[in-house]
Amino acid sequence: MTFERLPEGAGLGFRRDLIAPLRDEGVPAAVRFFEIAPENWAGVGGRSATELRAFTERFPFVCHGLSLSLGGPGALDETLLRRVRAFMREHGITLYTEHLSWCADAHQLYDLLPIPMTEDAVRWVAARIARAQDILGMRIGIENASTYLAPPGGEMNEAEFVTAVLEEADCLLHLDVNNVYVNSRNFGFDPLAYLDALPLERVAYMHVAGHHQEADGLLIDTHGADVIDPVWALLDETCARLDRSVPTCLERDFDFPALATLSAEVERIARIQAHHAPPHRSVAQ
Repeated sequence: MTFERLPEGAGLGFRRDLIAPLRDEGVPAAVRFFEIAPENWAGVGGRSATELRAFTERFPFVCHGLSLSLGGPGALDETLLRRVRAFMREHGITLYTEHLSWCADAHQLYDLLPIPMTEDAVRWVAARIARAQDILGMRIGIENASTYLAPPGGEMNEAEFVTAVLEEADCLLHLDVNNVYVNSRNFGFDPLAYLDALPLERVAYMHVAGHHQEADGLLIDTHGADVIDPVWALLDETCARLDRSVPTCLERDFDFPALATLSAEVERIARIQAHHAPPHRSVAQ
């Protein structure tokens, strides 16, 4: 597979709360690209559009969708996909990713719900991914989702299900390292064995993020805390298994610390990438 049109290095989620510090303090040198949720920005005008354009003219961006509901029972939202396509063309964005989950039926449910891990579900989701790729005119990346219950009727484990969907749809893998860690703790599996079971040659993009631990030990993928050491260690193990440097984004959605703190986490991503970069190719820091 070829990945020439993707951004390189370490990135940061583009959030409205960060626009002012990024503008006033400057974008940290470690941030090589930004990630954006197209649903929150496509079609906006006025000051918001001007602020966004000031960044997309200077930095590469990646689109990470929130509401396509690839595993859902309702009709695929092709109107949304066409809006996303126009938005990506307007801003020169070359990668779109979405969650391997569902979040809507007649209405948006505002949560990412697990898909039954069955052969029928593989075919259903893969057909919807294929249609999304036809509309967007590109391969898209599918993110392994964090889940908090095992859906009924499972015929395979998570790694087998993710792999089957990727191969049936011939799409890319958006590997969320924090989600691997969260699910491994909540469901009691070996995260390294999970990685080794995936088709890592399809990895086009990665996430790291913080999470919350409930009193009973349940981990919740919140994107509202610092990345913890076991997740950093898992990112290191993941990069060691790849034959190339993969663009990796720090997700932070609320409880934003100082920009310098976020910058330090992005820099840590870049250091891990550089440590595992192929000898013939360095990673910009």
